[in-house]
Amino acid sequence: MKNVLIISATNDKNLLLANQLNDIISKMNVLTDLICLEDLNLPLFTSNIDLNNNNINEFSEKLSKSSGLIICGPEYNGGVPPVLSNALTWVSVKSKNWRDAFNGKFAIIATHSGGNGFRFLLAIRSQLEHMGTNVLSRTISVSKDIPLNKDSAKKILNSFIKIIWLTEGCFNTPQNLN
Repeated sequence: MKNVLIISATNDKNLLLANQLNDIISKMNVLTDLICLEDLNLPLFTSNIDLNNNNINEFSEKLSKSSGLIICGPEYNGGVPPVLSNALTWVSVKSKNWRDAFNGKFAIIATHSGGNGFRFLLAIRSQLEHMGTNVLSRTISVSKDIPLNKDSAKKILNSFIKIIWLTEGCFNTPQNLN
């Protein structure tokens, strides 16, 4: 069975969004795992730190074993929140097979931000694509004034799962995918 790793950069509104997306996608015959990066308590990356941390090893392993990624994060100062960039840096620098975590995977990016989160969506897309991830063009953006459109999210997630199934050689998609 396919599995999707849902990553929330923060433990507030983006974790709520991650949980909402998890509720939708879990009804599509897909295993999910949800992780909040703030809970990892990773130190700020510098080349002087030799991190022997089970949290980063476990996170890297979950990334590597996932069939696809959903990344939820806010726009901070027109870009990627430091906790997300820091976690990706730890994985890419300190993991033996870090390419397995990103290369060839499909991802959806989502945001719950004060505005439309466009700069976050653009910046994290660029970073993920640089690491070999195929980021789908459809994104999910919510704010305090624009709640999650569950019908639209379901269509986006449905397409995401179909792509994963097709690219991993499962040509008969589950019946509960429309």
